[in-house]
Amino acid sequence: MRILVYSANYAPEPTGIGKYSAEMAQWLVDMGHEVRVVTAMPHYPAWRIDEAYRGQGYLRETLDGVEVHRAPLWVPHRPGALARMLYLIGFAATSAPLILRAAFWRPDVVLVVAPALVCAPAGWLCARLTGAAAWLHVQDFEIDVAFRTGMLRWRRRRRWIEAAERWLFRRFDRVSTISRRMIERTEAKGVAPSDVVFLPNWVDLDKIRPLAEASPFRAALGLAPDAVVGMYSGSLGAKHGLDLLPEVARRLAHLPNFVLVVCGEGVFQQQLAQAAASLPNMRTLPLQPADKLSHLLGMADVHLLPQSPGVSDLVMPSKLVGMFASGRPVVVAASPGTELAQVVQGHGAVVPPEDPTAFAAAVETLVLDAELRAQQGAEARRYAEANFGKDVVLHKLRDELIGLRSADATVTPASNG
Repeated sequence: MRILVYSANYAPEPTGIGKYSAEMAQWLVDMGHEVRVVTAMPHYPAWRIDEAYRGQGYLRETLDGVEVHRAPLWVPHRPGALARMLYLIGFAATSAPLILRAAFWRPDVVLVVAPALVCAPAGWLCARLTGAAAWLHVQDFEIDVAFRTGMLRWRRRRRWIEAAERWLFRRFDRVSTISRRMIERTEAKGVAPSDVVFLPNWVDLDKIRPLAEASPFRAALGLAPDAVVGMYSGSLGAKHGLDLLPEVARRLAHLPNFVLVVCGEGVFQQQLAQAAASLPNMRTLPLQPADKLSHLLGMADVHLLPQSPGVSDLVMPSKLVGMFASGRPVVVAASPGTELAQVVQGHGAVVPPEDPTAFAAAVETLVLDAELRAQQGAEARRYAEANFGKDVVLHKLRDELIGLRSADATVTPASNG
């Protein structure tokens, strides 16, 4: 089967969507399928084009058996609301010729990964021109998040934007997303339940495992043997509520063995580095390569997962599956009743968003109780094994792709549209 993947981010090394798209494509190739990818130059989460790709125009390369076609794009240095919009529209424009030219390859399925939803129309058109099935995979509801976090303020136009989004969702033959609550939201946007697929983020349970020995990162940072590490590792983006982290470090300064480590790249990187310079119990690390991820996550005794208020029911952070796989408890900022809160319950602590007092208190409880950390960390690992194993999730995707194509070799416009 020929599968065309359309994703703005595609890179094996960074965490997040780029990694998931790359692992998915490589796994499908290993299963005997032909996969092509239309994407941008690697640029996320650092918000700058990778050194090896700077100055390039359109580029074709082969990575682990996957034919990758890259389009040039403009990457804003300060990705505010307007800059992000122009960046996404720019990529949709520069990549459109590639996705339409891919129609001559005659794919069986066109799989669009959102974000960026602005690319979905070209992906859908490619599928319709070729008789391929059209699949939309939603990692987060970027329009809903943009309005809730204030990145978009066009209140008078919101109804029209959301109506256009619902219309677009219903054009696809399948829409998948990564959490049960997001499934409900997809159906609320008008997609028929029979056309919605639950496809959670996955983790390679062999590559990320609980460490039996001290992580080498501890020695590299000069941490004391008895140090208890609270860690945030991932994209340092605007929607993650990261301004809470320095405040947690300040509130826990009375604990002599507590150290807060922040690892990643993004728009908040400089701000967090400046905070760490004035806080003796806070350290920062740059984004680490994928082959060091198990040691990085295993350095933590407690993982920290802040979130901006209002988005915890719109996203399921991809970093969470790695945290669970490392066998460490998680403290998350999430509203009660959200799926994120339900998933973490029993595998750490759940506190209200933007409440540094409650967050610091939850971290302190785990810092002071090694037995509780061990118990909840073991439960987190078991949960990852039962729900997020890479082969289990991707076999489900493959079965769904084959079933979709077999059910209707000549795809007509989606019945729910």
